[in-house]
Parts: sequence; C-alpha cells; structure tokens
Amino acid sequence: QRSVVARDTFEEAFSKNFIIVFLGLLIICINGTFVFTFMKSSVFHNDPRYILYIHLVINDMLMLFVSVTLCVISYACKHVNLSLCCMFLLIVSTTHKNTPLNLAGMAIERYIAICKPMHHPQICTVPRTCILICLIWGIGVIPGLSDLVIAAITCTLSVSYTVTICSPTFLYNTVYHEEKNKAIQCIYMSTVWLVLIYTYYRVLVAAKKMTADKISAKKAQNTILLHGGQLLLCMLSYTTPVLDFILVLILPTFRTKILFFNYLLTNMLPRLLTPLIYGVRDQKLIQHIKRNFSCKTIIKVESAKQ
Repeated sequence: QRSVVARDTFEEAFSKNFIIVFLGLLIICINGTFVFTFMKSSVFHNDPRYILYIHLVINDMLMLFVSVTLCVISYACKHVNLSLCCMFLLIVSTTHKNTPLNLAGMAIERYIAICKPMHHPQICTVPRTCILICLIWGIGVIPGLSDLVIAAITCTLSVSYTVTICSPTFLYNTVYHEEKNKAIQCIYMSTVWLVLIYTYYRVLVAAKKMTADKISAKKAQNTILLHGGQLLLCMLSYTTPVLDFILVLILPTFRTKILFFNYLLTNMLPRLLTPLIYGVRDQKLIQHIKRNFSCKTIIKVESAKQ
C-alpha cells in the first residue's frame, strides 16, 4: 500500500485528506449495507457462495480503513512508531493478498456447483468454507511476515524506533524485499489466473453438455468472468509504483498530485467496484437489501408495534 507523502500547502493537504476520508467512509458505508444484509438475513448464512462474498467485502473494508488511516497519518504525524507502522503494513499486505485468493475460492465454488452438482452439498459446506477462509488468511499473511523477517535480519530494528514515512517502499527497500515481492506477486497472480481460466473452461464445457439447466451454467460463466474483471481491478494496485515512477519523471512538478490521484484510481476505486460488481447483479441479495432499507419495512415494523 502506498502512503501519500507530500510537501503541500495546508489547503492542499486538508482537501486531499478530506477527499480520501470522505470517499473511504462512503465506500465503507456502501459495502456495510451488504454486510448488514448478510448478518440480518439468515437465508445467506448456510450458503458458501455468500459467505465467501461477505468475507471479500469485509476484507476490502478492513484494507480500505487501514489504508486511509496510513494516508492521514502520513500528513498528520512526522514520526510514527515502528511497531505500529509494521502492524498497519502487515494488515494492508495480508488483506491485499486475501482478495485474489478469495476470488479463486469463489470461482472454485461455482465450478463445483455446476460441474459436480451432486457433490456440491457435501463438498461446499459451511465448516469447510470457514476452513478455506482461515487458509486464505494463513497464506495471505506470509508475504507480510516475510517482509518483517527480512527487515529484522538485514536492519537493526527496535520497537522504540520511529519512522518518518510509514510505507512499504520506505521501510522494506532492500534488494531481498524486491526479489521477494517479484516472486510472491508472480506466484499469487499466476495461480489465481490459472484457477479462473480452468474453472471457466470447465463450466463452459459443462454448459454445452447441459440441456436442463443452461441458465444456471450461463450465470456461472458470467460470474467467473466477473471474477476475472475483479482480479484485474485488484491488479491495479500493483501498477501504482510503475505509474508513479513514469508520471513523476514526465511531470516532476506535479508529483504530489500524481501520487494522490494514482492512490484514488488504483486503491480506492477497486474497493468500491469489486463488491458492487458481484453484489448488485445478485437479485436475491438486492431484494433483501431493499427489504431491509426500504421505508415500507420501517412503516410495517412501527405499525406492528402499535
């Protein structure tokens, strides 16, 4: 995650922080409606598809909250405690890696539902879905922990130290970190893309053989394609350092503005679009959202009490 560090005037710094915090709260509130609907409607609690989806939403909300906090801290505090900074960076790194892994898990669930419908209730159970979520967090935390280990080995770090910039590019800047990041990104992204491509191909083949339930197969194909679109959005954050470097070289006087708009484009925008792409097209979820947040529901509840 990139923290925006700039030599701005007070007005510029205030406006940037206001925009970031406002958009962050707006996105968290929008995504919070999906989480609230899931918690309130028990019909979703036994469906692994919705459990994985809500985990994706909560994961992105956590990432966005910590990310916005880091951006505000980069303006408000000249020095940040090293242990606090490392904790924030570990959360951001883990949640960032969780997103593509969660998308792969959702694609596999759809593949089993279409290609192995008889085995789906036995394979995709709620306890196994919870185990998968724990596995996602276990795998997702490895890159962040390895960054800390490499930094502890190569540098003389102390919990009493402070840093002027709480950013992975500032704190984890050794050659070992660069090589590790390349390897991890290659392994994570290639694995997830292979899962998406394989599951889409298998669902496509199954759809051609189906005669009874072609509508469900078609929906599964579209869902996996949307997972690919979501993954592309997630990969925007990997382009942030490259875009920053290229654009700053071309327009060095606009460095702070470039960093700010790149952060909005590659980190905040995907956190909004990723859940909406999947959630808005789900009629079952939308119906429950309308039911929970409509004025009619409130009126009925009040009249029942009277």
